[in-house]
Amino acid sequence: MTAGPSTPPAPWTLAQALAHAQGLGLARIDAQMLLLHVLGQPDAGRAWLLAHDTDPLPAGPQAAFTALCARRRAGEPVAYLTGRKEFYGLALQVDARVLDPRPDTETLVDWALEVLHPMPSPRVADLGTGSGAIALALKHARPDAHLLAVDASAEALAVAQANARRLGLRVDCVHAHWLGGIAGPFDAIVSNPPYIAQDDPHLAALTHEPLQALASGPDGLDDIRTIVAQSMERLVPGGWLLLEHGWDQPGAVQALLRDAGFQDVQSRADLAGHARCTGGRRPP
Repeated sequence: MTAGPSTPPAPWTLAQALAHAQGLGLARIDAQMLLLHVLGQPDAGRAWLLAHDTDPLPAGPQAAFTALCARRRAGEPVAYLTGRKEFYGLALQVDARVLDPRPDTETLVDWALEVLHPMPSPRVADLGTGSGAIALALKHARPDAHLLAVDASAEALAVAQANARRLGLRVDCVHAHWLGGIAGPFDAIVSNPPYIAQDDPHLAALTHEPLQALASGPDGLDDIRTIVAQSMERLVPGGWLLLEHGWDQPGAVQALLRDAGFQDVQSRADLAGHARCTGGRRPP
């Protein structure tokens, strides 16, 4: 007797798809974001998934979800897989040309908005802007501010410019290496520069992100040294330089700022309670 055509497997429900992803070792939040992406519901939220957990997952989205789960398991950031990342309430488009914006960087934005609060129409430079996350968050919160988004990567600047256009936020993008060729003056300079030591074993888990946005010399501080050295003369008297850095670097960054003549040098903690941002003021 000749066997008939095999019956295709029944489609997963959304709950079964999430269970499959978790069985592969994916974090539940990652699996949920990937599932919402393939369903074309990126803004629906996890509550939507719960309300539809018995819905069947069509074959096309099921295949796409399975492929994305495999890529996530291999270490690719969810933001690159979905092409978007929420940062400070803004939906950014991101890809492998730029660093995946981290929630902890919102600490730097909070601090910048605090120091800018009393300043009318402040002029701010965001160095190493990448996706434009910091510059766009500041512009969204302070529409009167003049934002200069600087990056040495023309590809990264293209991402920042596209985000600015899509969000309708006016940010001037400049191709430069830190403050090279940029005169200022600025009321504040902010930066989330590379700060990982070039031989740090943690870099092995970050191979999908641009190395030039992560590593900076033997101790991870080469780019921070350059920014500190360039910033004093580009700030107005009383202007602030605010830097993100590694959890184990606040003492070293504070010393660099004090040695350069900055006053009111201090650090701020991230969401986990680690001192991850350090800044100081140009003397009035």
